[in-house]
Amino acid sequence: MDYLSVADRSWPLLRRMMGGHTAVYRASGGLIGHRVPGLPPMLLLDHVGAKSGRKRTTPLGYGADGDDFVLVASKGGYPRNPAWFHNLVANPDTTVQVGSRRRNVRARVASKAERDRLWKLMVGVYGGFEDYRRRTEREIPLVVLEPR
Repeated sequence: MDYLSVADRSWPLLRRMMGGHTAVYRASGGLIGHRVPGLPPMLLLDHVGAKSGRKRTTPLGYGADGDDFVLVASKGGYPRNPAWFHNLVANPDTTVQVGSRRRNVRARVASKAERDRLWKLMVGVYGGFEDYRRRTEREIPLVVLEPR
């Protein structure tokens, strides 16, 4: 089965599902949507379009590293990085909602020195990230969200 082909055809449905997830997460104050069986814990990432300047919100799995949150820009192993990654590179100061709590954060790409440790952390949070790594030739970026 060509997973990337299936993913390409599924994006319109996945976008709608993510929009629904975001709406329920926000409406419930994070009580619903923060923890979903079989998935890593989820946060809501606010970001501004690098080209459009439009405000967007994306639900993403995360790992905790001390006071920081770690995101995996995997896009399921797709050959290109997800749009939210490009948006954070262009506009790193943003906010996240983790459960009921909103936090101001600054995004940065993980350094080479911390990458191995953070990758192991994230695969421990959700083993599927390793499958995504095997599906792509690109190095999947890890994004660290630091409190600001």
